[in-house]
Amino acid sequence: MRVPFAGSPRPTIGVEWELALVDRASRDLRNDADPLFEAVQRQLGGVTPHVHKELLKNTVELVTGICETVPQAMDDLSGSLRVVRAAADPLGIDLISAGAHPFAQWNEQQLTEGDRYLELISRTQWWGRQMLIWGVHVHVGISSEHKVFPILNALLLHYPHLLALSASSPIWAGQDTGYASNRAMMFQQLPTAGLPFQFAEWSEYENFIGDQMATGIIDHLNEIRWDIRPAPHLGTIEIRVCDGIPTVAELESIVALIQCLVVDLDRRLDAGETLPSLQPWHVQENKWRAARYGLDAEVIVGADNSERLVTDDLDELLNRLEPIAAELGCVRELSQVSEIPRRGASYQRQRAVAKATGGDLRAVVDSLVHELDR
Repeated sequence: MRVPFAGSPRPTIGVEWELALVDRASRDLRNDADPLFEAVQRQLGGVTPHVHKELLKNTVELVTGICETVPQAMDDLSGSLRVVRAAADPLGIDLISAGAHPFAQWNEQQLTEGDRYLELISRTQWWGRQMLIWGVHVHVGISSEHKVFPILNALLLHYPHLLALSASSPIWAGQDTGYASNRAMMFQQLPTAGLPFQFAEWSEYENFIGDQMATGIIDHLNEIRWDIRPAPHLGTIEIRVCDGIPTVAELESIVALIQCLVVDLDRRLDAGETLPSLQPWHVQENKWRAARYGLDAEVIVGADNSERLVTDDLDELLNRLEPIAAELGCVRELSQVSEIPRRGASYQRQRAVAKATGGDLRAVVDSLVHELDR
């Protein structure tokens, strides 16, 4: 089956940022996306291209246009955030960004109307209903389909770095899961979700899509829900590894890291280098280690089975990417990545608040609300 890839002449970026709606008094989730969207539409004259509904009515998604730089993308998101906040405030709704809500119950959440969402729940049943999770997706433009899988496969080496930095879902349905990112473990239960296949050529991906379509596994390409996937109609690679990211500073730093990683790999490919890859079983193990231990994970960094603390490997990676960041205009943003381990990732901060308040999970939500203001 032919799958055309649009291609992008430049490494443009696009960001999708999922936010949860919480009640200002109870701090539980609010299933009020509908009145929120009505208020947003009134502000914007009925058109909301950068504010979307999602699977559940407790969620709003902010989506950028096609951006050239990280600062441009963040300006786009900040503008949408101001609009949504202005609409949410009279409704008594606050916003948070995290991989999970600490105490909300999945069976109290309402599904957004739409055939696509109804079909998903009809098929996935209990696991689909359990998807009380939020994430960040980052698109980076790629010039040719022939580059997609070499870059995608090499990006998997950095999967644990991105997940550990963004991990923000340690507590789910009132229980500390013991994981830094319970979201990563939850989402992979959906059919066609989880780690991507490491194809060598675009034609292998096309054959795969043909098989998926012929057997009724999918009806549309967007039903392939891999953690890193091609977006052929956009000409991008979409990195969907990250948990919801609670602060603007952390969001812009991780977006900068992702853009720099992709551009670095793209240029190495252009220079004739064979990009590194990792055995699928090691990629799978690294995902689990990062989800379980976060920034304390010791990850496999080479096909020779070598291992390293993820933060040590991150320091070296950031140094290597500095020249790329200078060219892309995101030096400040990339430099902020190193602040996350120093300050503590969100999963660590949430646990610290819970411990300091005797397990008060409303206080954890309070902290997430306040962090979004930073």
